[in-house]
Parts: sequence; structure tokens; C-alpha cells
Amino acid sequence: MPGLPTSSSSRRTPAASSSPWSRPRTHPRPPRPRHSAFLCALLLGALCGGGPRVFAFPGATAFELLPAIQVDSSGVFLHQILAATSASLPPEPVRLADAPAFGRSLTLPRAQIEELLARQPGAPRVTNWSGAPQVRITRRARSLTEPELRQLLTATLQRENVKDRGELELRFSRPWAQVLVPDETLVLRVLDLPVSGLTANFIVRFELQAGVDRLGPWQVLAQARIMKDILVSRGALPRGQPLQGTDFVSERRDVLSLREPLDENVLRNPSLELVEGISAGQPLLARSVRLRPVVQRGQMVDGVVQDGALRINMRVEVLGDGLPGQLVRVRNPKTKREFYARVQDDQTVLINL
Repeated sequence: MPGLPTSSSSRRTPAASSSPWSRPRTHPRPPRPRHSAFLCALLLGALCGGGPRVFAFPGATAFELLPAIQVDSSGVFLHQILAATSASLPPEPVRLADAPAFGRSLTLPRAQIEELLARQPGAPRVTNWSGAPQVRITRRARSLTEPELRQLLTATLQRENVKDRGELELRFSRPWAQVLVPDETLVLRVLDLPVSGLTANFIVRFELQAGVDRLGPWQVLAQARIMKDILVSRGALPRGQPLQGTDFVSERRDVLSLREPLDENVLRNPSLELVEGISAGQPLLARSVRLRPVVQRGQMVDGVVQDGALRINMRVEVLGDGLPGQLVRVRNPKTKREFYARVQDDQTVLINL
């Protein structure tokens, strides 16, 4: 209506405004910085938790190298130089290099480790390393104490020298100064013993072996005993008496200085007798017994002379003790002629003409 103000809402939009050419130009939004997500995360953590937080984002797991390791003589393996949180490893151990000699060290940088891996068939190809730039490798070591050395030396001498003579006991005359040795199985090798062998006091030279490493040599002054259960006489026994179990007792004694002491097994043979008298408390030795002769000196037996179908019997006197199968001298009491005869049994000898 004329004379009335026109409201802004009733104003028509010019036709040109509906044209696409008349629309206001919109400017593209600038790209958001790549680190905006990281900044937002930090801000969100500061607002919610009172301090900055660390967020782990997905990525390839790295092989983390340890700065230093210790190995044994079997070699250096991939799983030994890596931290426990490293990437998964092949099921079979990957051997990289020989172990360093005991007392020395080996340094492997990352580049050399990659070269060693490339030489191993089936080994993983690693380019994503973390941790130390190189690995220092040494041998595991421990102290060799006197009880352990004495046990090693006793076992070696028992196996190689004493054998079944008894149980060897050793004691060192001087204290053993502890030394560092590889922390693995040790093998003791005896280098030198006295010409007379083991005695009550002797010096022994030896070396230790751990894998390919040889340590030593050393020498120790030792005292030895060889303990064994042997037969000891209860009382005085005369020569010629048969062996009886009631005449002896078994005692554990040092047999190192004794020559062929006998144990309870000898009492199982009823044909043995004493060849010499022994006193009370004296050990029974092999030289003290013998098989009981079936013919004895001065005994009269049948002497048989046989030549084909011809057989002659005569009584002869035995001039020495003899066992079955042994040769003894016999004499014809009538002609005083002596012959050699082979003992057949306790009443018969075969005369050899």
C-alpha cells in the first residue's frame, strides 16, 4: 500500500540472485595439518587425565638389539642378541657366528648382523632394527671352586687309573685358588702322573676342556686313599688251613698300599687254602691263598704208563703238591727212578716216559 513502509522480509530478491553466476564465491578450506590428530590427542589427554599420555600407533615390529650378551661355546644365535619383545623368530634357532674364545669378546654391528643373516638359508631378512647399534658378545664364566675341581679330578682318576680297585678319595695338600672358567660342562684331562702311579702323596698335572677351549695347565699336590671292603683275619691262622668264612671279617680299609687284597667273593670257592700263616687283623691277600692240591708231597698214588693198548700200573711217591692237570715229579720207590707225571685226580697220575 502506498505510504506504508516495506519490510525487509517482503523485499524480493533480485532475479540475478537466483543465477548460479551470482552466488558468492566459496574458498576451499585449507588442509588440516598432519600432526593435528596428535595435538588433539595430547590436548584430550591433558583435559581428561591431568597429564600427557603416550599413544601407540600400529606399525611394523622392530628387531631390538641388546647392547651386550653372554654365550657358551656352541656359538652366537639370533634369538640371543634380541630383546624378548622383538618380532617373532623362526622356529629353528639361527646360528650367526662362532662364539669368541674364552676371555675375549666379539662385537657385531647391525650391518654385519644383516650380512650374517643373508648367508643363512631360511633366516629372516631384517631391515627394521632398534635398540643398540652393535652387540658386544662375551663368554659366560663362573668360578671353579676346590670341591668341584676335586670331584672332577677324582672322577677322572677313578675311571682311568683306579678302575675297580676301590673307591678313590682325594684331598688337596694346599688350598686351591679359585679361577674363572666357562659356565658350561667341563672335562678334566690328566697330563702327567708319577711313574709309580697313585701314591699316598703325589703331584698331578691337568687341563680343563670346555667345547673347543682348553684351559690350564695346572698342577696340585694331593693325598689319596683307595677304600674297599676286604677280608681281615679274626685271629692267627696257620698255613694249609682251608678258607672259612668264620675266620674272617669284612672291613673297609685303605688298599692303596696293599697288593691284591681279597673280598668276600673269595670265600665262595671251597677249594682254597692258606699258603702262608697270617696274624690277627691282617688283610687276606691273593698271594696268601691257593687252590688246595689234590695230591701232596709224600703221598703214594697209582702211576699209570700207557702206550697204545699197553697199560702198566705201579705205585709211585709224589714229590710235590699238584692240582688236576699239573705236572709233578714222582718216584718209583723200588727202583728210585723219577718221572714226570700229570695229575689226573687225588689217587691217579699219568706217567710220561
